[in-house]
Amino acid sequence: MPHISQDTSHQTVLTTFEVTPGTCQDVLDLLTDAYREVISRQPGFIAAGLHVNDAQTRVANYSQWRARGDFQAMLRSPEMRRRNREINALCKSFEPVMYDVVAVF
Repeated sequence: MPHISQDTSHQTVLTTFEVTPGTCQDVLDLLTDAYREVISRQPGFIAAGLHVNDAQTRVANYSQWRARGDFQAMLRSPEMRRRNREINALCKSFEPVMYDVVAVF
């Protein structure tokens, strides 16, 4: 089973989506489909998790990749560019940010 790793060669990406209770499930469905059909099959993909707050106004996506270039290549693919435009249309905002894991408990 995948787990959070402090391996410094991995790239961790936290993406937050600002949504409404009316669009939250739609965004989750689109993200779930993207992971099942495209993202999880990309070179360098390690693992991901989708999270939603109680008010259904925020979706958080945690993912780990072998390298920054693997994540960037996935984002640049024509299929993900199309899917991200669809997801973006349902969000007030979304922002992927790359991080380094500095401690694991």
